[in-house]
Amino acid sequence: MCNFPKELLKGYKDYLRKRSDQDKELLRQLAIEGQKPKTMIISCCDSRSIPEIIFDKKPGELFIVRNVANLVPPYAPDGKQHGTSAAIEFAVHGLKIKNIIIMGHGLCGGIQAALNENFTPLEKGDFIGKWLNMLKPLAKEINNNSQLSAEEKQILMEQRSIINSIKNLQTFPYIAKMQQEGDIKLFGAWFDIKEGELKILERGEKFISPF
Repeated sequence: MCNFPKELLKGYKDYLRKRSDQDKELLRQLAIEGQKPKTMIISCCDSRSIPEIIFDKKPGELFIVRNVANLVPPYAPDGKQHGTSAAIEFAVHGLKIKNIIIMGHGLCGGIQAALNENFTPLEKGDFIGKWLNMLKPLAKEINNNSQLSAEEKQILMEQRSIINSIKNLQTFPYIAKMQQEGDIKLFGAWFDIKEGELKILERGEKFISPF
């Protein structure tokens, strides 16, 4: 007897039923020709923020990497395992990506944890705590601003961490070189889950509505 989650099997049946001939042909074409996306999105693994839905894109159009709090660590070729950095390397050198977007979102649990000065590890290994350590200086700066409410600190941290990740992207030598030569562009975006509103980073400084 199959123990696979029933709601997912039902969803798959619905997917098969709803597929159009055009969808089938697209997947056949992708299988034969391979993927050729022009844009990479580094987003949070939060189930409420889904780039493919937000941007209304089909299979093969976006190369998406998801991690806790949509972070990019600094370039560190130290021989250790770096999942996000490996994906960036593949996207840039393997897929010849032209755009990289760091996409954060409102109500981010990872950002909330980074701001929490009394954060307690979820388990002995504390992978999340160590992952969020790269945000410690930023969290300290924002927490020291007594004029901001808890909600304002959360939103500011979500958006400032996007800017921080873009700066970390620029520590990758090949990305810095390609950006300088105009061969790749870096963007920031923030999605308000509650309102369904997207804001984009303007001139590396503030987030505004694109319309």
